[in-house]
Amino acid sequence: FYYFVRLCLDKILLQCVLQSRTLSGADAINALRPFYFAVHPDFFGQHPKEREVNENSLKRLNGYLENLQKPGFRSFKPTQLTFYVREREPNSSNVQESFSASGFRAVSFTLHTRDLLSTVLDILNSCSLSTEHVQSLNVNSQPHKEAKSTVNRPIKWDKTYYSFTGFKDPEEELEQAQRVETTLLSWLDDNEASAVKKLKKSLPLRKELERLKIELSHELQLSDIRWQRSWGIAHRCSQLHSLGRLVQQRPEILENVKGRTVVFTDRSGMSAAGHVMLGTMDVHHHWTKIFERLPNYYKLQKRLLLLEDRISQLLGGIQVIYIEELQPLLTLEEYFETLNSFYNKLRDSRLPFHPRSLRGLQMILESDRYAPSLHEFGHFMIPTVCDPAALQWFIFSKAQEARENLKRKEEMMITEKELINTSTERFSLDRLYKEPSVSSAQMIDCCKRLLEESLPYLQGMHLCISHFYSVLQDGDLCIPWNWK
Repeated sequence: FYYFVRLCLDKILLQCVLQSRTLSGADAINALRPFYFAVHPDFFGQHPKEREVNENSLKRLNGYLENLQKPGFRSFKPTQLTFYVREREPNSSNVQESFSASGFRAVSFTLHTRDLLSTVLDILNSCSLSTEHVQSLNVNSQPHKEAKSTVNRPIKWDKTYYSFTGFKDPEEELEQAQRVETTLLSWLDDNEASAVKKLKKSLPLRKELERLKIELSHELQLSDIRWQRSWGIAHRCSQLHSLGRLVQQRPEILENVKGRTVVFTDRSGMSAAGHVMLGTMDVHHHWTKIFERLPNYYKLQKRLLLLEDRISQLLGGIQVIYIEELQPLLTLEEYFETLNSFYNKLRDSRLPFHPRSLRGLQMILESDRYAPSLHEFGHFMIPTVCDPAALQWFIFSKAQEARENLKRKEEMMITEKELINTSTERFSLDRLYKEPSVSSAQMIDCCKRLLEESLPYLQGMHLCISHFYSVLQDGDLCIPWNWK
């Protein structure tokens, strides 16, 4: 009973705060610190899919908050967001939250508020985060000029008022807007002009980025230049300019990078896939040390390949692979330690696998799982902590299904590529691509349904197949793969 009374009092107090105060942009950021700490993509390094979902949702949330602060902005549409929230005590009873064994939960909520304070409170409450600190913020308590002597509170009329006068009930309109599901055509109709404007603005930078990439790849004889995250075009150009300046200052140390792939990411080193990682927050001094250290990395990489072969021999010839799109971005040292630990466990268990009996099959090692599984593409996903006896039984029981999945993977990849090319040509797209978290099966389904539509909006656009609707800062259109 005490808890119920306390909850009611808290709600009343928050409503009073909402009615009498307004929040500045800086105050909103301070109030949302617990939320940012719980959902920040940097804390999801071991979970690339969840990290990408949070990155996309944060972009849309920031756009919503920016619009709230624009003077005279009145046109709001309900915005549905999904975040993976790091969980400390997974005991919430919210039906929209689903917990995973990885220490986070999925939370979905819809924003439809028209001021910063109520938006902040909605976000915190939706994620089951405390709102007590919001009450102590030094917010502006000055009433609006047009209502100096009254509380800034909208009048709530009885339903009969609207039926008698014929005026529209704002609450009913809001509920109706939330019930109406966004369709691809309606969303494109509303956002095409904004995307075209951003795309045109980004075109000179896109050409500059392509020029810089070609010049540096040729000068350093690189296999490729990539980015781990979806940074904007201007940010990418800046990173290539920085690498270009280092080439001019220290050309001798860059001999070691010939034939390699350079990846701009959050930290410097060499990745498990053998790519040179340049941390975007690091200065030239750190990059220089990485280039100087490359010969030692290459020696460690040879030891790593030998370790993979030894594991393969112990497991009947199954191939150990590392898939960048599906696994967290590990450094070479981290991946070597993972392999070494797994190898020692296998060697001590002495599993009776017949030599070469599993040749042609593939497996990846994962440190955040507790049970083995089989991916739709045919590779086994094996936890590093998996019990050897359970591992043996699982691989034997799923071997035939794995071979069938591997064969289906080849067919699916061909179908996916053909549909991307056909869709690009059909809609005169400049580019069609997908986020790593979108599977091939989802991409195939999306493209097949797109080809049944007439979509003149897409001519010359960059279209990204994702999990959400959004317009990126450089004009790329993002649509969910399961659009309606």
